[in-house]
Amino acid sequence: MLKILLVDDHSVVRAGIRQILQEADFSVDISEAADAASALKMIRQQDWDLVLLDIRLPDRSGVELLKLIKADKAKLPVLILSTYPESQYAVRLIHGGAAGYLSKDADDEEILNAVKIAAKGKRYLSAEVAELLANHISRGVKDEKIDCLHETLSDREYQVFLELAIGSGPNIIADKLNVSAKTITTHRARILQKMGFTNNAEIVLYANRYDLIN
Repeated sequence: MLKILLVDDHSVVRAGIRQILQEADFSVDISEAADAASALKMIRQQDWDLVLLDIRLPDRSGVELLKLIKADKAKLPVLILSTYPESQYAVRLIHGGAAGYLSKDADDEEILNAVKIAAKGKRYLSAEVAELLANHISRGVKDEKIDCLHETLSDREYQVFLELAIGSGPNIIADKLNVSAKTITTHRARILQKMGFTNNAEIVLYANRYDLIN
């Protein structure tokens, strides 16, 4: 029996994924957490075969939580299930140790297949993610200085970068990330410096060029 921890702040989503897993052709024991703090406590107190993790959580991002999980239990498979498109976070999270990245729009069969593969300690790569990884490697070889500027950003800077790219203001971003607007302004300055940009318009153009936003 697979012991799975499902981490998502939406009860409806958790119920839907639970139903998919319970109708599978293998036995599962599912527990749930609605925020990062609860999830981390459960992960530290118990042994799990797999964690299913959303990126957007109310108290801490899934990107940050993945780092904490891997610091405590490096071999614990963490499969990302998110509404964010693969182009935004997949490559970064795979490099960060995720066992795979799936959109919540994936069909039931693909989700179950990913769960079975990840629970065995293997990495599940959907066709979309495999293509992104291949393109990432190819771009890095051809012109790392131009094509991989966003890879120079820290995880928190990258989150701010994506928000700026869709036109969110400092106060809105601060509310989403549970930090001050002043902190966001500091992150923005570092983003512009690292990427060699002078304004938000250049961030938007870059993000669209590399399909990092919808």
